[in-house]
Amino acid sequence: MTRVRGVDFDLSSKGGKLPRRDLLLNVCAVAAAHVVPKRIFASEPTRKPNIILILADDLGYGDLGCYGNTDITTSSLDALAMRGMRLTDFHSNGAMCSPTRAALLTGRYQQRCGIESVLSSKRDRERGLPLAETTFAAVFRDAGYATAIFGKWHLGYTSEFSPLRHGFDQFRGYVAGGLDYHSHIDRSGRPDWRRNDQLEPDEGYTTDLLTDYGIRFIEENKDRSFCLYMPYQAVHFPFQGPRDKADRVTGGDYWSDAKYGSRKDRKAAYKEMVESLDHNIGRIVSTLRRLQLQENTFLFFTSDNGAYSWVGRNSPCSGQKGSLLEGGHRVPAIAYWPGIIRPGVVSDQTLMTIDLFPTMAAMSAVELPMGIMLDGVDFDPLLTGRGTVPDRMVFFRTSQEGAVRRGPWKLLIKRTKKNVPAQLFNLEEDIGERHDLAKRHPGIAQELAISFDAWEEQVAPPGSD
Repeated sequence: MTRVRGVDFDLSSKGGKLPRRDLLLNVCAVAAAHVVPKRIFASEPTRKPNIILILADDLGYGDLGCYGNTDITTSSLDALAMRGMRLTDFHSNGAMCSPTRAALLTGRYQQRCGIESVLSSKRDRERGLPLAETTFAAVFRDAGYATAIFGKWHLGYTSEFSPLRHGFDQFRGYVAGGLDYHSHIDRSGRPDWRRNDQLEPDEGYTTDLLTDYGIRFIEENKDRSFCLYMPYQAVHFPFQGPRDKADRVTGGDYWSDAKYGSRKDRKAAYKEMVESLDHNIGRIVSTLRRLQLQENTFLFFTSDNGAYSWVGRNSPCSGQKGSLLEGGHRVPAIAYWPGIIRPGVVSDQTLMTIDLFPTMAAMSAVELPMGIMLDGVDFDPLLTGRGTVPDRMVFFRTSQEGAVRRGPWKLLIKRTKKNVPAQLFNLEEDIGERHDLAKRHPGIAQELAISFDAWEEQVAPPGSD
């Protein structure tokens, strides 16, 4: 018997040893970065389609009406889902902010660029997304697009790592993890509202302000192709609705419980924040309609990780933000493009944040640089009804846990608890991850455990971030 990730396996067979080499080759082939071909339109449009990528912050899988929530009103996002495609098995690459954002920008596992944990404004002010990484913004800018980011960056605090160094023509927003929604002060008591690389205060509720910037950008670029990235702060703490007061002032310290804000009923504040986000997304869609840009714009909405379960709703998943249980990384996702994406479709294909870069490039017929290597897959065929996504393994890793998924099977690994066996779940039958099947299906657990080890060797060794 051999023990792998806390599970005992019989590696003997009639043919001799388990073909570990074949398993390693399989996972490397699946997880290896690959070149994504350009999408070829039947008739090449004279103007490439626009891209709008909207990222919520800490929004739970079950926080929207179209995902079963009956307590929060999300009519704008529900309408997008009804008129587009709703994805029920979409995952953020990380269970926290910075890792998912690094994966989103690069189309690669965040471990490859060394951002596996949140970049703290206390300890990580000299770190950021390496300039050697190719971002989707840089690719779209080089293809002639106007590019902009309005919102939360969280991939570097100094101008060396600015969005302007990573392909964006414009940046309005902030670089820290979470500001006061009214005073725009970060947890270290620093003002953090910026225009490009300079601090430039602006008055207003964060969600409204960012939408104002986005609408102005769309209006200014209505006659050319644009790529707009809207990483909202909502619904990250502090829990403040549009009509609440500011809680933070310059020079304060907001690393204790004060980081959550003074609002006593945090769930009520959270509801107001989600509804404000939904309202503002409706404003963006209305702008597209008013400018007659809807039929030439691909819009995608998702979240950077799951919600804290004491304010948000991740059900029917268990777990929450920070966890590799499904509630930490299974997130709502909606794709919308009238005339291209058939309305009202619900897909259960397994997809991830890293898949957005190659998909946006394919949907826009934008050529990727020669030799660029991505981990994500193009799910354009799924969106357009021309096919599905090939079977593959997908991987997750935090400082505490690891996980690997193939089809319905998920192996959850406690990396810091060597004596705790890995757990195996069948997500089709048990999305709440309540029934460990590792002892019942040791062969599946064994294959996934070995595959995870091979993936770790390929992307980056543990603790290298």
